Amino acid sequence: MKPYLFLLLFSLSSHLFAQVGVDATQTTTFSTAELTFNSEGATLAGIVYKPKNAHAAVVIVHGSGQEKRSDELAAKLANNGIAVFTYDKRGVGKSGGVYVGPEVGSNNIDLVNLNLLASDVSAAVSTLYAQLNNKKKMAIGLLGGSQAGWIIPMAASKTKKVNFMVIFSGPVVTTLQQLRFQFYTNGNNQFWDTHTEADALLHIHTDADRYQFAATDPQDFLKQLSIPGIWLFGAKDIQVPVALSISNLNTLQAKGKKISYQVFPELGHNTLFAKAQEPLIAAIAWIRKLPSSN
Repeated sequence: MKPYLFLLLFSLSSHLFAQVGVDATQTTTFSTAELTFNSEGATLAGIVYKPKNAHAAVVIVHGSGQEKRSDELAAKLANNGIAVFTYDKRGVGKSGGVYVGPEVGSNNIDLVNLNLLASDVSAAVSTLYAQLNNKKKMAIGLLGGSQAGWIIPMAASKTKKVNFMVIFSGPVVTTLQQLRFQFYTNGNNQFWDTHTEADALLHIHTDADRYQFAATDPQDFLKQLSIPGIWLFGAKDIQVPVALSISNLNTLQAKGKKISYQVFPELGHNTLFAKAQEPLIAAIAWIRKLPSSN
């Protein structure tokens, strides 16, 4: 087994979007343009979607895996009046740089790689910002799922241009806590039929770590931020410990952070790409309620 093969947990399968129809009555016309930008010694490539009369804008943040740009998701958002910049991950598709991940035997959730990917996101925000006609009035956010739950808060802390966060099935626990949970559930889709939240919490807090590296805690970055954010979870998730993540979000809420969340009882992981369209519709509705800019 290659080192860190266990870290292949958060791949967002964009092909699943063919099964999702979000607000099909929206027919906003949008234009697209191919763009490149530089980040940390690499040239990355993507595409910007610019609808007429956009009311908000987002950069799509990758999950794990060799993820290219998310064109179908971007088109759905653009058809709902949201400008989008989506790009090929570092070392993937048309983007330069070196890809880090379990497929090539490297650790994609150590602090060095997460910070590098967050820097790429920050550079992508600047690229999108330069493309917006009414940039001074439009709120710009970060939207992504799974592993993006670690990357988005890090990226938002690197730039003042980010005004909001939308995170699907993203962990609000440390990287090592997430791994303990993932090892305990062991990919069993019926896990919650025979286990309780108390069982899971005990293992998260007491199991020995199988791999040794410095943990990253998204709460360290969320504590620094004053921007609003929404998390959308599936109650049957077996990759991210939802109950512990919500407990941590509640703690941040109590400290005055502009945090909200929604749980979908019948869904598991990857709420962003679930067959059910409710999570994405809920996210779009939440974005629409945001002020034009902070």
